[in-house]
Amino acid sequence: MNNKKLDETSKFLSYILRHEPHAIGLQLDAEGWADINALISGAAKEGRILDQALIQTVVNSSDKKRFTLSGDGLSIRAAQGHSAPDVNLQHTENEPPEFLFHGTATRFLEPIFQQGLISGSRHHVHLSRETTTAIDVGQRYGKPVVLQIESRRMYQQGFKFFQAENNVWLTEAVPVEFLTLKS
Repeated sequence: MNNKKLDETSKFLSYILRHEPHAIGLQLDAEGWADINALISGAAKEGRILDQALIQTVVNSSDKKRFTLSGDGLSIRAAQGHSAPDVNLQHTENEPPEFLFHGTATRFLEPIFQQGLISGSRHHVHLSRETTTAIDVGQRYGKPVVLQIESRRMYQQGFKFFQAENNVWLTEAVPVEFLTLKS
């Protein structure tokens, strides 16, 4: 199977399972799970051909572990990044390391240093343990920059941190006083 097909399918699954399940008439439960047969059927009505093998390949080949299959293989969900209002994934609360990182583009720095990091349309702000991951994320939006978050200090002051199944760190917001531009 070619990489372009896998990439297109992964982007489609991210869009549907994170943001717009209703675009193909799909219903997600509160934990973000979708019935794979309903996903395949809904996608077909929109002219996109999916099958169990293609979905399995996308899940297995995702270096960022974006998707999870249920134990019985009948359901799928996005690991994190949801903006769909009916999804409220219960991530594991965890004590973060001293610092976490957030990648963004230089054009977003001014508003970030005015209001901090906010989740926007998503349920959480996404953070990583590695600056390389943050740089990769920032590159999607323009000239990348990395923000260092004093996550342990935030946690000690009562902020909650969660870890998604794919090890992405999540929090509701990061106030400006916990942010520094990483050089």
